[in-house]
Amino acid sequence: MTVTLADVAARAQVSPATVSRVLNGNYPVAAATRERVLRAVDDLDYVLNGPASALAAATSDLVGILVNDIADPFFGIIAGAVQSEIGGPGGRAGGERLAVVCNTGGSPERELTYLTLLQRQRAAAVILTGGAVEDAEHAAAIAGKLRRLTEAGTRVVLCGRPPSPETGAVALAFDNRGGGKRLTAHLLGLGHRHVGYIAGPRERTTTRHRLEGHRAALAAHGVDDDPALVVHGPYDRRSGYDATSELLRRAPDLTAVVAANDTVALGACAALRDQGLRIPADVSVAGFDDLPFSVDAVPALTTVRLPLHEAGARAGRIAMGKEEAPPGGVATVHGELMVRGSTAGAR
Repeated sequence: MTVTLADVAARAQVSPATVSRVLNGNYPVAAATRERVLRAVDDLDYVLNGPASALAAATSDLVGILVNDIADPFFGIIAGAVQSEIGGPGGRAGGERLAVVCNTGGSPERELTYLTLLQRQRAAAVILTGGAVEDAEHAAAIAGKLRRLTEAGTRVVLCGRPPSPETGAVALAFDNRGGGKRLTAHLLGLGHRHVGYIAGPRERTTTRHRLEGHRAALAAHGVDDDPALVVHGPYDRRSGYDATSELLRRAPDLTAVVAANDTVALGACAALRDQGLRIPADVSVAGFDDLPFSVDAVPALTTVRLPLHEAGARAGRIAMGKEEAPPGGVATVHGELMVRGSTAGAR
């Protein structure tokens, strides 16, 4: 049975006119109402009928880039690199494409909303960056949305996300496990046996994969995996500060801290200094990503360098058809261990 505009309106508990305004984007609609309408569109898999459906099958010069936090350099670097590659032959406006950066704030609901909006705008390409939310219902909803996008002719690239081959999306997946394992192995090789780990949010794939790498290194060196030495939190400086204070309370004999990313590592360094501890003489600190400020920290931060700009640029080229997709639609992007002044032998 064909789903109608009236069906969507009934599901969202709004008028058909409001549904039309949301889909056409030609009249202001409250954010909560817009999200309710778009959720109903997704739930009912509503598509436009008649001549409008033919129009919907076409693609525009719009490219959507979804990020968790545009203020985080990790996402800013990738988004900037994507945008540098989306011009050139093929665009109808002088070879240029319009890049729209969609800041989800880490919200699964906003992620789905933006994908729906990009589908309605017949985006030429969509690039999703960073780790995915590990929730079965949300994962199924995202997979369905990406499948509909690719079937409609939109190129979808996952940059820094696990592969999703059933959707038709191309994936450039960061080797977070391998990087996490090399980072912790470096510290264990320096003689550290009391290593605290500051993990990211529990629900993110990036968090789980980096933590799995850390634990794999502990196991390979015969070091017990003590749950008390792992603290979860957001990927921000405050989390690093608070988590390090908690780790020191739990384990006063701590000699090293591995942080979920470089921003968290800066917070860890601040907490150690406030406790009167020296880096690395008393406690070594390591981060992940090799963000631009890492080399200018004092001491410079040992970290895993992910080629964020290179990966973002490649995602942009694939999305624009300038570069062939990797074999099987999946490529693994490896990190490089950068040993700097923030790590040294255990005291």
